[in-house]
Amino acid sequence: MANWTRREFLRDGVLLPAAAAVLADVPVYGTERTVAARKVGANDRIHVAVIGFHGQGRAHLSGFARLADCEVTAICDVDSSLADMGMKIVEDAQKKRPKYYQDLRKLLEDKDVDVVTIATPNHWHALAAIWAIQAGKDVYVEKPVSHNVWEGRRIVDFARKYQKIVQTGTQSRSNEGMRELIDYILSGKIGTVYLARGLCYKRRPSIGPRTETPVPPGVDYNLWLGPAPEKPITRRRFHYDWHWFWDYGNGDLGNQGIHEMDKARWGLGQHALCRAVLSIGGRFGYEDAGETANTQVCWYDYGTQQLIFEVRGLPTDHPKDAPAAFHVKKQNWVGNIWYGTEGIAVSNSYAAGAVFTPQGELVRKFSGGGNHYQNFIKAVRSRRHTDLNADIEEGHLSSALCHLGNISYRLGKAQDPQAPVEGSTREMQETVQEMLRHLQDNGARVQGLFRVGPRLTFDPTRERFPNYEEANRLLTRDYRKPFVVPERA
Repeated sequence: MANWTRREFLRDGVLLPAAAAVLADVPVYGTERTVAARKVGANDRIHVAVIGFHGQGRAHLSGFARLADCEVTAICDVDSSLADMGMKIVEDAQKKRPKYYQDLRKLLEDKDVDVVTIATPNHWHALAAIWAIQAGKDVYVEKPVSHNVWEGRRIVDFARKYQKIVQTGTQSRSNEGMRELIDYILSGKIGTVYLARGLCYKRRPSIGPRTETPVPPGVDYNLWLGPAPEKPITRRRFHYDWHWFWDYGNGDLGNQGIHEMDKARWGLGQHALCRAVLSIGGRFGYEDAGETANTQVCWYDYGTQQLIFEVRGLPTDHPKDAPAAFHVKKQNWVGNIWYGTEGIAVSNSYAAGAVFTPQGELVRKFSGGGNHYQNFIKAVRSRRHTDLNADIEEGHLSSALCHLGNISYRLGKAQDPQAPVEGSTREMQETVQEMLRHLQDNGARVQGLFRVGPRLTFDPTRERFPNYEEANRLLTRDYRKPFVVPERA
């Protein structure tokens, strides 16, 4: 477990966890004080509160409301214009309207709530989860579980100290087809696995030019910003396009990509972070308000194994190593390929995949779904985090890999795209050349925009970069008071 604090990264000292609340009637989180949890009997219904329901949170509303042993009793979103929509989804599913809160701090005071689910923008995930744990709640937090590496480890620390059940929203881990495929890989049936590819080929058009726009009606912008710095809105679409800004999102690597990153690491059998990371890419094909890469390749060194992750936001075909059964033409291709000494495994689904011989002959197919919400509730009742299919530590590790890739990318510099990439492997070099061909096919300008990050050595035990303070500063952030992630559990 990592044993460092933010003091090692912030030159101006530690941010105090017990910053004064902005409202006198709002509890101060980040301290040792917690709210007592309601004792849930074996036959009691679990009372659920959903925080954030403009996007994935809508699935939380209906998913938990439809479980026989659950009741969605409260919902929360900083956008009050969504309240009626959210309450209607719940009422349609369970024939009973929930309470609505705009401020999650007021919701967390509700002693009738047993568990909280979080589907806010990424920059709120960790703080909301930790505050909920301090308020005595079990937590289901969407992917990525964190906005940076440091705060992800803090959620794990709080979950363990307060013995709370915390599930990550990587639902592939509850789908039987995917579980059987990964078990097949880990049992050695495709030989020794030496490489995993995570692939996020997903069309992402321009979000339009940088423009200052007003706060949408109904949105409490101070609450929406939370830990992030106070800045004007510089994107045309307020609600989804925050993904492409570093203050709030993590690009597609930490958006759609986190699902595939999680499965890639899972199939390698790795239960720690990498020894080194290197990332290459840029924002190609258009000029817009977005900051994150829309085309990116990340390489992760695991010694005898390597993980390579690709993001392609422009139109593209299937990956070159995908067997014929998985070929698509200019469509989204989101999934994984695992390479073993005796075969390969392929999946472009959350719940299905197949294994092939080195010659491309089909060996076996896998398919079958599951209920990730039900798995969470099972663990809430058993009080064993080991019953979770996607425990918070698994979520932290996979989210952190995405953050590490972005750190290398953000520290990168423009380079001639034909120059060799220092410190990478043959497989990585070949992947970069495939990426350049993809950009050429799309007529995208590359010269001057092709960013090559440094190869960063990483200590997976301490979860920091030895002797690279510029990279270490990007492992955390400056938190805007009072929305401060506590330094210690």
